[in-house]
Amino acid sequence: MPHPPSRTRRRLVAAGIAFIATHGQAAPPPPRMVLAREFRAGDHPAGHLVSEKYDGVRAQWDGQALRFRGGGLVAAPAAFTARLPAVPLDGELWLGRGRFDALSGLVRQARPDDAGWQALRYMVFELPGGAGSFEQRAAEIDRLARAVAWPQLVAVPHERIAEPAALMRRLAEVTRAGGEGLMLHRADAPYVTGRTDVLLKLKPEQDAEAQVIGHRPGQGRHAGRLGALQVRTPEGIVFEIGTGLTDAQRDAPPPVGAWVTYRHRGFTARGVPRFASFLRVRVLP
Repeated sequence: MPHPPSRTRRRLVAAGIAFIATHGQAAPPPPRMVLAREFRAGDHPAGHLVSEKYDGVRAQWDGQALRFRGGGLVAAPAAFTARLPAVPLDGELWLGRGRFDALSGLVRQARPDDAGWQALRYMVFELPGGAGSFEQRAAEIDRLARAVAWPQLVAVPHERIAEPAALMRRLAEVTRAGGEGLMLHRADAPYVTGRTDVLLKLKPEQDAEAQVIGHRPGQGRHAGRLGALQVRTPEGIVFEIGTGLTDAQRDAPPPVGAWVTYRHRGFTARGVPRFASFLRVRVLP
């Protein structure tokens, strides 16, 4: 006797049926994109073109439509897409440093806010399927942006940084100014898609402390034990830490009232630490 479909599968099937009913065709597959891996100890910036990592929403233009990384159509104003060149582009929709929440709300509206989109920039860093090295493609992006001569279409600027110490200084400059980090793309790399070593992302990790105020139960593999710590910072920000914990710590979690050290990568617009990961229980002197 066949097994009934899972709840997730039923939801996916239902979503596909709804899309077909609305649009008359199956949902398109997600666009193929180059994806970065984390910069690791031992990686070297030589041979890369370095740019700022923009805290935006990834979107790929296929010459006719603008799509999210998952394949969904971006409901961009017609006046915006009409200004894009008839060649595939890949980049980030961006409102500026520290404005991700406002950006996400803007670009995910079913009916575009024309006035809001006028403040948005499309930060282009790749030519999907483009020929030549990345350095050559970056030069072509710059040529396209200059030809369009439209402030909302921006060729992401790159620089060469030869030494690790200079790279760390540049990272500090960007993050002090509110940026998220840096991207390093092999200058000689052909166009590739998927998670690859030709594209690296470098973001700072910061340590901070917070007090445990609650325990959230786990699910799935962690059912019956800790799923996440609910914590509060000295500034009063409450959030959860669900990664970085060992199985032993999930079985016997830090008690309510304990102070823990966690690692994170900057903050959201509401002041919540991004990508918080448990590091250790603070040892009192």
